[in-house]
Amino acid sequence: MTKTTINLTDTHCHLDMDAYSADLDLVLDRAANAGVDAVVTIGIDAKSSQQAVLLAQRYTRVYAAVGIHPHDAANTTEEDFKTIMELASQKKVVGYGEIGLDYAKKYSPKTIQQQVFSRQLQMAVELNLPVIIHDREAHEDTLCLLKEHAPYPAGGIMHCFSGDMSFAEKVLELGFFISIPGIVTFKNAASLHEVAATIPLTAMLIETDGPFLTPVPFRGKRNEPAFIVYTAQKIADLAGISLQEVAAATTANAQSIFHFNELQSSHAL
Repeated sequence: MTKTTINLTDTHCHLDMDAYSADLDLVLDRAANAGVDAVVTIGIDAKSSQQAVLLAQRYTRVYAAVGIHPHDAANTTEEDFKTIMELASQKKVVGYGEIGLDYAKKYSPKTIQQQVFSRQLQMAVELNLPVIIHDREAHEDTLCLLKEHAPYPAGGIMHCFSGDMSFAEKVLELGFFISIPGIVTFKNAASLHEVAATIPLTAMLIETDGPFLTPVPFRGKRNEPAFIVYTAQKIADLAGISLQEVAAATTANAQSIFHFNELQSSHAL
């Protein structure tokens, strides 16, 4: 397969998960051939954050974010926070997350989620890392806590955006990027279609959230970074612009918040 001429960035993937354990090298080869120049692999607890850092150290085009997902908030210990702080200083750690609130599944009580989220927002500001926010059916409380701990000098990202235009405008007022997932390719995602077509390209990122949320035409299969081109193409179609414009803008935005070019690596993808 010949490498495409467009440059894309997958700002949110979970490469440490078992879904990739058998063929990660091939997954990353396909990503490179599809024009994906960088992938941020995201921690969801202390263990996966450690794995994210190891993967970033192993592969040139992989970078890491560290943090504790709201699902795991109730199980979080002081040792976990200490581990995250130590990992955050490692080479190629470019973000703090994913952190936030999830009221859909409620694996952890709301009050504990809020406490762990607040603490990590403070940690991210202290570490001067951009925050990567998980918000599922918790828009009001998420926004409230984000405002409480603002400003965020290193910036922020609303991962896997699931709100409407009204909520998008509030997120943009915080100076955050809005990250569009493969859900935008689904026919029934009307609100996300509007957001993707309306928000400025200067405020947009794209992501797979792999191995989840696979875009059409591969919906139902494992998601992987190479598939991000379908998300980018759908955004282009919705906005009436070219794929190249979407790719160039979202890649420039990823560079501006994660500073990939400032980091040195010694291994080839």
